[in-house]
Order: sequence, then structure tokens, then C-alpha cells
Amino acid sequence: MKPLQNDTFLRALLKEPTEYTPIWMMRQAGRYLPEYKATRTRAGSFLDLCKNTELATEVTIQPLERFDLDAAILFSDILTVPDAMGLGLYFAEGEGPRFEHPLQNEADIRALAVPNMEKLSYVFDAVRSIRRALDGRVPLIGFSGSPFTLACYMVEGGSSKEFRTIKTMMYSRPDLLHRILDINAQAVTAYLNAQIAAGAQAVQIFDTWGGVLSDVAFAEFSLQYLRQIVAGLTREADGRRVPVIVFVKGGGLWLEQMAGIGADALGLDWTCNIGQARARVGQYVALQGNFDPMALFGSPEAIEAEAARILADYGQGCGHVFNLGHGINQHANPEHAKILVDTVHQLSREYHSNLDNNYN
Repeated sequence: MKPLQNDTFLRALLKEPTEYTPIWMMRQAGRYLPEYKATRTRAGSFLDLCKNTELATEVTIQPLERFDLDAAILFSDILTVPDAMGLGLYFAEGEGPRFEHPLQNEADIRALAVPNMEKLSYVFDAVRSIRRALDGRVPLIGFSGSPFTLACYMVEGGSSKEFRTIKTMMYSRPDLLHRILDINAQAVTAYLNAQIAAGAQAVQIFDTWGGVLSDVAFAEFSLQYLRQIVAGLTREADGRRVPVIVFVKGGGLWLEQMAGIGADALGLDWTCNIGQARARVGQYVALQGNFDPMALFGSPEAIEAEAARILADYGQGCGHVFNLGHGINQHANPEHAKILVDTVHQLSREYHSNLDNNYN
């Protein structure tokens, strides 16, 4: 593997001086790009695309050909892990992901086991292939869903608005939910470590549904398992640190607790003020975020102004990775995404004029 030509993203996650604020976008390889849609059609289905090493590599690289991004993220899906556990992942037209065998009885939950990572070899093959294709251009991010977010899909059988089934289990049989979460945490740890071994240079844990929990429930059913994963991850590869990002959508109430679990950075959704978040936890972790994805539907001037506001709110110094507060919308205009990327690169340099200026 060639040395990195642009390691700005990795340095920012470690709160080291950078010349500008790096940017990447969650779901940057996806349905808003016409070239992705063409590749997806060639693949035949979303899962076939995930499992095709050549095509997964192609769609990972596509956004980097359009935008001056500072990182690539593995093209895959968070539900590959429960699929490898035998739950039977499929995608219903217009309904999103579904499982043929959701975890809704005690016998199935007791039988749940950490999958053999060989069942996920297609993911690790993609990581190796993408690293070769990047050729040192920018770092590659690996990722996984959090134990609780995975459990939501595994118990509900798919997406949910109320989370009634999993919350019923949480309040009536917490022992069963803890069983699922413990297995998930072990599986996610092994999965991310295998991605790192294959070449991922940073990893992100997505707790998309952590924000639906109460304060007490978040600590018990999500945070402790995030801490368990972070403690078990490989933190150095190829002679440099492998940063860990934890993103909890709706988690702004718990920044201090999340900053204490050992991750290098916290992702913020758009409901947080990033300057206030920095004042609360910036001495402990870098921050990633937090442009509202819907703001990409505004005018170019509005996009530039919102990016400028977030940069100003964070302020001078290191430790900021610019990103959306969640995934880019499938209907977003790619030209508006380019405006955002270019604006961040242009305007952020004034906040990094003193390369020794760190936030401690």
C-alpha cells in the first residue's frame, strides 16, 4: 500500500494541527449520484452490489471522482452482521431492509451466536480492493452499526417508527435484550477488527437509533456496549493510530458520557450546536458534523452560509471533521454537494492559520 497523500482527516480525528477542516459525507456513495444508480442496475440488487468486490469498489470511489473529499467510506450496509447470523436479510421494494427470521422468541435469542467472520469475507475483500484502488489518495473508513441499532432491526424485523417490539422486550425481558446486545457487541468488535486488518484506516460506529432511548436506558442498553466495543478494537495499524468515531443520532444530551468511552471522535447530528458541544467535550474528543442534510436543498448561497456558520461556531483550531448530521438524501443535487465540499475547504483555512493552535 502506498503512503497516504492526504491524511488531513486522520490528523483531525486525533486533534492534530491541519491546514483546513477535512470533509466527507455520510452515505456519500449512494442514490443521489446517477453513476451509482447505473452501477446498482448492473449489480442487479443492493445486496448483490454489496457482495460484488469490483462494483463495491467502483461505487466507493465514485464520489471522490466528483468531489474533493478527504476520506472514502466502505460501501456496505450495517445489516451485513445480523445477516451473517442467519436472520435472512432482504430488501422489499419501497419498504427498506427486512429480516425473514426476526428475534421474537426466547429460543432464537438463546441460540444467537457471533457469526464466523468468513461469512463476511466479501466485506473484507472490498476493503482490500478499495485500498488498492485509492492508491494512497485519501484514508478509507470502515464501519458497523452499534449493538442497539442492529438489535432494533433484528427484533422489529425491519425499520420501525415506534420501536414497540424492542421496547416491550427492553421493559419486560431486559435479560433477553442484553443477550442480543452482548452477542452483537462481540460480533461488531470482531467485524471492525477484521476491517482494520484488511486495510480500514479509521472506523465509525453508527448508533442510528440510540436517540430513541430514555436517559437511563441509553446508558444501560447502548452506551455500555459501545464502550465494550471501543475497548476491544485494534487501535494501531501500519504504524499509525486507527481512530474510532462514535455517532449517536439524537445523542446530544449524552456528549459527556459518550466522550468517556475511549473513542477519538464523536459524530453530531444537526440538532446540536457544535460550538457548545466543543465547550462541553472538546478537550477530550474531536467532533464530526454537523450540517443538516436537508440544507443541501437550499440555494447555493444558503449552503455556503450554513457551512460558514458551522465553521465559525466550531472556531479556531483543530479537532473538527466537517460532515452532514446524517446521511445525504437520495434526492440531493450532486452540484450542491460539491458547493458544500468546496466551501468548507475554502473557508476553513482561516481557522487553521496557526498550525500549532490546538484545543486542550
